[in-house]
Amino acid sequence: MASKKPVFLVIGAGAGIGGHAAKRFAAGGFHAVLARRSDEAGLAKLIKEIEDAGGSASGTLLNAAEDGSIEELVERVEGDIGPIEAALYNLGAQIGNRKLHDTPHKTFELGWKLGCFGVYRLAHAMFPAMVERGKGALLVTSATSAVRGNAGQHSHAAAMGGRRMLCQTLNAEFGPLGIHVAHIVVDGAVRSPDTLAKLLGDRWDAFKRAKGENGIIDPAALAETYWHLAQQPKNCWTHEIDARPWSDVAWWNDNPNPQIDSN
Repeated sequence: MASKKPVFLVIGAGAGIGGHAAKRFAAGGFHAVLARRSDEAGLAKLIKEIEDAGGSASGTLLNAAEDGSIEELVERVEGDIGPIEAALYNLGAQIGNRKLHDTPHKTFELGWKLGCFGVYRLAHAMFPAMVERGKGALLVTSATSAVRGNAGQHSHAAAMGGRRMLCQTLNAEFGPLGIHVAHIVVDGAVRSPDTLAKLLGDRWDAFKRAKGENGIIDPAALAETYWHLAQQPKNCWTHEIDARPWSDVAWWNDNPNPQIDSN
């Protein structure tokens, strides 16, 4: 299915950040290609919502940890749908708080594969065509753990910290070639049924009540930031940005050891 529109590829297209970013880019004239690990019904629902709003979208299930999966997807999209002008890597690597000896080797490695290695693989597969065209954007969703490692976050912090540094090296090499790499630190809770709601389980409703209406990031509002980053002119690129609810304390001011009273 060839498309006359530029393509926005989303790896990690759930009902939160990835899905809302896809909707925003589709509304802006892109054909959104959505990839997610599971929930084919949820994927179809998201595609229908984009199409019902007048946009263009298609999707596929993807195991990003599988060798060759990301590479094959990029090749297929470029060959069958159209040029990827912007992409979002939105896969997380959160396994919850675990002590070091409660973090098996395979679990730690999987966090790295999804959190860091996947970004490398996407860039490695996608950037040659972008360089040839002289333009393109890679947006990478990240987390507070990319800039601050807390107890119990060994796998996640290592993966996100590596993701941040990788974005810096990619930006240093490919920025001068016309490729915009932007690292987005999401420094707060996101209103998403696919991620935080599942992580908190029965505590989700109480968490929302405690935070209030404006105390949790709205993924539709955050999608506007992603759109802005991808549309920035070359003379004014942002490489890194962070976002949080107005009522949250920023990561650089927060107490990394909440069990210790800093007063």
